[in-house]
Amino acid sequence: MKTLFISAVVSIVLASCNNQPAGESAMHSAGQKDTIACPPGSSKLDVAKIEQLTGMKGMAKNGEYKITVPQNDLKIVVDGFKIIPPMGLGSWIAFTSCADSVMAMGDIIVTETDLKPVQAEVIKQGFQITAIHNHFVRNHPNVMYMHVDRRGNMETVCSGAKAIFDKVKQVRGKDPKEGKPDSVVNKLNIPALDSVMGYKGEMGKGVYKYTIGRPDITLTEHGIAISTFMGFNTWAAWQGTPERAAVAGDFTMLESEVAPVIKALVENGIEVVAVHNHMVHEQPRIFFLHYWGVGPVEQLAKGLRLALDQTKAKK
Repeated sequence: MKTLFISAVVSIVLASCNNQPAGESAMHSAGQKDTIACPPGSSKLDVAKIEQLTGMKGMAKNGEYKITVPQNDLKIVVDGFKIIPPMGLGSWIAFTSCADSVMAMGDIIVTETDLKPVQAEVIKQGFQITAIHNHFVRNHPNVMYMHVDRRGNMETVCSGAKAIFDKVKQVRGKDPKEGKPDSVVNKLNIPALDSVMGYKGEMGKGVYKYTIGRPDITLTEHGIAISTFMGFNTWAAWQGTPERAAVAGDFTMLESEVAPVIKALVENGIEVVAVHNHMVHEQPRIFFLHYWGVGPVEQLAKGLRLALDQTKAKK
């Protein structure tokens, strides 16, 4: 009888494992890690289907697809500077394929009113919340950034993403992207700024933004490669004048880089306003920080360059 009972239990367990949905984390059984090798572009992503299922259009790059929703309805000011979408005021979600599944990662901007109903919708749709944090201090109105991810079949993941963005529209009573895009003043000497930073950026609505990848690190989430396009990057967004500029951004760091980067920023008059994770299943372990600086552009640029030199994202 004992042998018969054990055989029955084993049969039930095996049947349960075999019935897991395709593309979900069947890899977690028996203590195994979710480590499927899926570099960007390793399988074809059906962009037309993503657009159909989400009702939104985005941008494709190297086999990945990213939808960005500018928060034009939020009129935010920090220390006298307008925070517009190019300064980091855009919700986004990005998709990458892996065999018969899709992984989506995103960053949803929520107000204090949005937070509770939107995070409830995230959970209802089967997504994970992997971080909730600020990007700014002294900002009015206050906003938070909620990172989400999910892996599964395309229909389920895309319809879930649509429901999350629809919930934001429902709670606010409007579509955040509607309305006239705002712009800011930028009188900075861009060639001189590029020279100090060691990179070239892009100008949009008066904001000059650098996006800096980490090609020295092979990062995976759920075993799937995460690229610069999917949010694995350091960035810096500038506006203002040479005498009084503002810079906002994000650093991506290995454990050993966190303390020296923070030290370099703080000692050069740049506030570190948040230190946190964006993912929870990533390999290797990665930390992110957000910073805000106001002052002479030359001083701020030298401080950022020194902080970059504490990482392997060098010139």
